[in-house]
Amino acid sequence: MASTNLGLRARQVRPVRPMLVLAICCTSLFIVGLDNTIVNIALPSIRRDLGASVSGLQWIIDAYTVVLASLLMLAGSTGDRVGRRRTFQTGLVLFTLGSLACSLAPGLGWLVAARALQAVGGSMLNPVAMSIITNTFTEPRSRARAIGVWGAVVGISMALGPPLGGALVASVGWRSIFWINIPVGLAALVLCALFVPESRAPRPRPVDVVGQALVVVLLASLTYGLIEAPAAGWGSAQTLGCFALAALALAVLVPYELRRREPLINPRFFRSAPFAGATLIAVCGFAALGGFLFLNTLYLQESLGYSALHAGLLTLPMAALTAVCSPVSGRLVGTAGPRVPLVVAGVGLTASMLMMTGLTAHTPLWQLLTAYVLFGLGFGMLNAPITNTAVSGMPVAQAGVAAAVASTSRQIGQSLGVAVIGALVTSAVRGPLPTGFPQASHIGWWVGAGCGATILLLGVLTTGRRAERSAARTAERLIQDGGSS
Repeated sequence: MASTNLGLRARQVRPVRPMLVLAICCTSLFIVGLDNTIVNIALPSIRRDLGASVSGLQWIIDAYTVVLASLLMLAGSTGDRVGRRRTFQTGLVLFTLGSLACSLAPGLGWLVAARALQAVGGSMLNPVAMSIITNTFTEPRSRARAIGVWGAVVGISMALGPPLGGALVASVGWRSIFWINIPVGLAALVLCALFVPESRAPRPRPVDVVGQALVVVLLASLTYGLIEAPAAGWGSAQTLGCFALAALALAVLVPYELRRREPLINPRFFRSAPFAGATLIAVCGFAALGGFLFLNTLYLQESLGYSALHAGLLTLPMAALTAVCSPVSGRLVGTAGPRVPLVVAGVGLTASMLMMTGLTAHTPLWQLLTAYVLFGLGFGMLNAPITNTAVSGMPVAQAGVAAAVASTSRQIGQSLGVAVIGALVTSAVRGPLPTGFPQASHIGWWVGAGCGATILLLGVLTTGRRAERSAARTAERLIQDGGSS
């Protein structure tokens, strides 16, 4: 009787367990995505409280995104090797501790260091959670729906950051934007232990120490060179040395990874036109997002004098359109493929950025709100096709690595958007920041428009029949080689 009851109980629990797993994974994604953007709205308050410069504000953002991008691929392969649930739980602990440290930071240096700790934990959440999802939802149609939900959560969480952050900064203070991660992280940790099954790749992959070190050197030197260039000089030895070091790291990384039987990231993935296109689209899309949020926050609060709450409320149209369009994009990808969402994303982002290229201290409110609506439309359509394309067609054993590449591309894009656009605009500012910023920001908006146009072009070129054939050939080759070489 006892065994019969246990069997009945298992049959009753099994149908709802995948949805519980999806909910837990999406919760972790939500706080990581939220933290990517919620900090932007608090930057002026942090600048006044901690006495930070514009480059210091860039580091608050990029300390998080650069560390996250540097470790995502390692975290994905680590989850495949040592256990996805174990890696996921470790990430939750570190992210929660990092959030607590951010809320207690007494100075800029402490805050930047705490943001880096957050990122170490966050790197263990996104790709590992995606790998958990792909191994839980094994039927193609249910997996596509789950990935659509995942992509929707990415967009919604990042869009809700500014309005939610504005409300928190205005009512409690900038430190409160980190408090909300603590109860959510603790709840997810408990639920993960109760409901998420442990899983590993059939054949564990060794740690690629050299490859990981080269990735860190590449991203760190490039970002440091860009952020510090306005102060050091674009032609200074420091700036040129950073760029040369980044180029050297890339030149060594690619051939080194090609020679390894089991690399940190397999460069052969990029023989698939859809996969390579999704990677570049992610970089461009999130560069546009990073630049948009950074410039818009400084414009609204520093140049126009809006409060954090008012500035956050003004971005609600962007958040609303992203929330509405993200699940629509997921359904479109599942029924018609990625081309339509990518074309809409490219058009929306390009049009939004173009509307901001003539920004002044007297730009009418209707123009700003229209630009926010267009950006929300474009960004809402972006995530689902990126995620679906990155994972589809890859060997199941490499799901963690494939998902990590997509997530890494997002973080690289956002860090480069803040670093490049922020550096160009900072170099163009003449006089005090509040009065000189609107005119100086024009170059940044033009860069963002270029990112949107690139998404449109790639969305057309990498979703045709020729691109699909390249994806099929790449998948066949990866399966023949065991998915690793």
